[in-house]
Amino acid sequence: MHILLTGGTGLIGSYLIPRLLQSGHQVSVVTRDVAAARARLGEDVQFWSGLDQQHDLNGIDAVINLAGEPIADKRWTDEHKQLLCESRWQITERLASLIKASSQPPAVLISGSATGFYGDTGDLVLTEDDPGHDEFTHQLCARWEELALTAESEQTRVCLLRTGVVLAKNGGALEKLRMPFKLGFGGPLGSGKQYVPWIHIDDMANAILWLLDNPSLRGPFNMVAPYAVRNEQFSATLGQAMHRPAVFRTPASAVQLLMGEAAVLVLGGQHVLPKLLEESGFGFRWFQLDEALADVAGGH
Repeated sequence: MHILLTGGTGLIGSYLIPRLLQSGHQVSVVTRDVAAARARLGEDVQFWSGLDQQHDLNGIDAVINLAGEPIADKRWTDEHKQLLCESRWQITERLASLIKASSQPPAVLISGSATGFYGDTGDLVLTEDDPGHDEFTHQLCARWEELALTAESEQTRVCLLRTGVVLAKNGGALEKLRMPFKLGFGGPLGSGKQYVPWIHIDDMANAILWLLDNPSLRGPFNMVAPYAVRNEQFSATLGQAMHRPAVFRTPASAVQLLMGEAAVLVLGGQHVLPKLLEESGFGFRWFQLDEALADVAGGH
């Protein structure tokens, strides 16, 4: 397969690309900085400097759309909210229009989203059938998904990745958590009762490959491990994996002071289940949090 990928230098993309190449696929990555992307991803990948010169996606068998500015790196000013939205919406809309303009369109568009689609929903148990709570993360994800779904046709199916907290050795959420734990200041955030929907990056990549290879699958998929945990359990388990204490509770007021409105990303949560992935026959390798964190954070 010839696979076109956006967000190739991000956490998930840079982990997925070697897996695609090992499976014999041809991979082209859309990037604004070809030199930096080549240095990170290697010479076996082809690079497109943008989509502006493209009139269609004939010759592309599948599109994996992972592009978007990191959502938790900065405070959510109005300008930054706009950037978070536009960095996802614009490229998704462009990809969908190119797919629709193709006489032989890609067979599948696998497009990013997040468990933020559901908003801060407390203890409610959520599957793909549940609507989102109307707040910023829902608005961002709902429009993102809506734009991706415009590419759907008899020739092209669309899969949506409602992704939780991705656990990886390098980058992602753990990058920010390691230092406080190393210094002995790790522990629950706020009440600690909020659920953390998580997934090991290995399962994340395997699930994307599963969606790629199973032509009957379409629509939204919760990309999370089967067992969500509360923040206090997550913190305690991370402390065990790193052999550090996890008793320093950060008050919600301190998190809100630091992060502003974006504090909902860590003080809120969703109890999300991967119902459709499991019903499709996908098997998780990492479904126990202690094993997953020992793998990605053990010894750090």
